[in-house]
Amino acid sequence: MTNTKQKILDTAERLIGERGYAATSLRHIIAEAGVNLAAVHYHFGSKEDLLDAVVVRKAAPVNAARLARLDRIEAEAGSGRPDVEKVLESFLIPTAEMANRNPEFVRLMGRMHAEGLMPLIVGKHFQAMVLRFVAALRRALPGLPEEELMWRVHFMMGAMSQTMCSAPIFARMAGNPADMEPRMRRLVTFLGAGFRASATAGKEKK
Repeated sequence: MTNTKQKILDTAERLIGERGYAATSLRHIIAEAGVNLAAVHYHFGSKEDLLDAVVVRKAAPVNAARLARLDRIEAEAGSGRPDVEKVLESFLIPTAEMANRNPEFVRLMGRMHAEGLMPLIVGKHFQAMVLRFVAALRRALPGLPEEELMWRVHFMMGAMSQTMCSAPIFARMAGNPADMEPRMRRLVTFLGAGFRASATAGKEKK
């Protein structure tokens, strides 16, 4: 990767994380990066393409690490059911490792969530990986109705975003706030119980 391209990506990641996508123009980025607009168009094209490149740069290695862990878990399970917590760890722990190395990317993803851009980003960059994990959870929990499973995956994604992007709100929540892995391991325990709980579909009050 050229120094110019790297500089543009680093600057875009930082500014969008600080200001948000809508409030960050290409002119803001080129002024901070010390490059010209032609360089942005040459390397990336549009502002949307630049955001995609920023996300892919960090998301692709995380997705690869997730899938490598999941491959091992499924190989260990063979024809049996994979362990729910191990599947969740495969998804969440690489996220924590990335967050510890790249706090600015976490800030950027928090901005994307706040601005309602996450469904688009997930569809572009995480869809295939998420479907693999849904299939693994389906194998781990064969008695759980499909709609209930998908709701729980939805809740999992929200809990992950909250865990990564928000500071603890209670004084008794001890630990190093910059270290995401203990948070994610607590979340694995919490989610494991939630995924194993009895189905609630159809029990709404009439």
